[in-house]
Amino acid sequence: MNRRGLICVAVAAANGEAVLAAVTPVLDLVDVVEIRLDALTNPQIEPCLAALTKPVLVTNRPTWEGGAFSGSEEERLALLCRGLTAGARYVDIELRAEPDSRARILAAAAQCGARVLISSHDFETTPGAEQLSATLRQMIDSGADIGKIVTTATSPADALRILALQAEAQTASFPLCAFAMGAAGKISRLATLYLDGFMTYAALSPEQATAPGQITVHDLHRLLALLEPHDD
Repeated sequence: MNRRGLICVAVAAANGEAVLAAVTPVLDLVDVVEIRLDALTNPQIEPCLAALTKPVLVTNRPTWEGGAFSGSEEERLALLCRGLTAGARYVDIELRAEPDSRARILAAAAQCGARVLISSHDFETTPGAEQLSATLRQMIDSGADIGKIVTTATSPADALRILALQAEAQTASFPLCAFAMGAAGKISRLATLYLDGFMTYAALSPEQATAPGQITVHDLHRLLALLEPHDD
């Protein structure tokens, strides 16, 4: 079988019980479970993390990065740290977050033996190659373990440009998730898996997608089955 990146199912649910109920049917089809802490109305996540058998990525996306968390930065970081203490193996922190915020998450993750994913999202365009490279260099210099650069594609050229960033990350030996949102970017969510992309994100269903153009777990596996035929 060809080497490919990881599949992460993104889950936005009101509480830990709802997260478990949603992801249990697809656990065998994914490598990582992303829990969107900013979607929680009840932050009692410890039992949920203890019950999950796949590595968990905790994300608490603020409104200024397209998420739902509107509280203070202290509250936002405290919930991320709580997720790490509860056993999350990955934590997402935004490149646009204040340096002190990023430093706190890096320290907390190191203490818990988790990996830090530093992320950048553009919900309108795909920047030029020079700007994308500059963003990648900032991530490499940040001390994070993994980068995530997600843009919005409105043309095939946009999708090709974000995927080309994988070659630069590979040269730097820096694990990177790079793909584009939107209809024109949908192909990049699959292609990145075979272009040295660290991970792609999939939805539980079209209605439960956490980003435009997100492919469902089941549809993604149908595509993978065409690319990874099994020998019978």
